[in-house]
Order: sequence, then structure tokens, then C-alpha cells
Amino acid sequence: MTKTPVAKVKEILPGTMKGFEIGPNKLLVANIDGQFFAMRSVCNHVGGPLEKGKLDGEVVTCPWHGSRWDVKTGKLVQFAKQLPPEPVYKVTVDGDQIFVETEG
Repeated sequence: MTKTPVAKVKEILPGTMKGFEIGPNKLLVANIDGQFFAMRSVCNHVGGPLEKGKLDGEVVTCPWHGSRWDVKTGKLVQFAKQLPPEPVYKVTVDGDQIFVETEG
């Protein structure tokens, strides 16, 4: 696992999210009530950019077709058909720096 710094804590305010690329991984980091969570930011329906969707609580809605995903677990919350979960990544905070752990 590779631990990569992605942002300062103050750059992702509570109730917001931001997209990042770490090697081949496109992911988003969301701040839910001061806790940070990371998941893949490419919707597995048809590849929509989840980091450009709407974050409501701990659920992000894909801007392309409206699939809804739990950013804490990567699981599909609501959509017209079943889709597999999105990968999630471990997030740690050290001081004012946010780190995400990815493979590779």
C-alpha cells in the first residue's frame, strides 16, 4: 500500500468533497462531519465523474445518471439497476495533512 498526501484538512470543508488522481486511481475525498472518507470517483455505471456530483450527507449522486453511493462504504444506495460497490480507500490525517492509501 502506498500512502499519498492529497490535501490539507482546511482544503476540504465539512459537507464537501474533492477529486484526486493517484497514479491510475481517480478518487474523491469527502469530509463528513470532520471525518474523511475516500472512494473511487469513476461511477461503474458508465464512468461518470462522481467528484463532480452532489454530496448530501454521506451520499454522493453521480452527475450523469443519478446513481447514489455511500462514500463511507462505496455501496450503491439507489439506482434503477444493481451495480457493484465502488472501491474505498483508507484515509488518515496527520497534523493538517490528509493521506490516502492505495495499492501500487
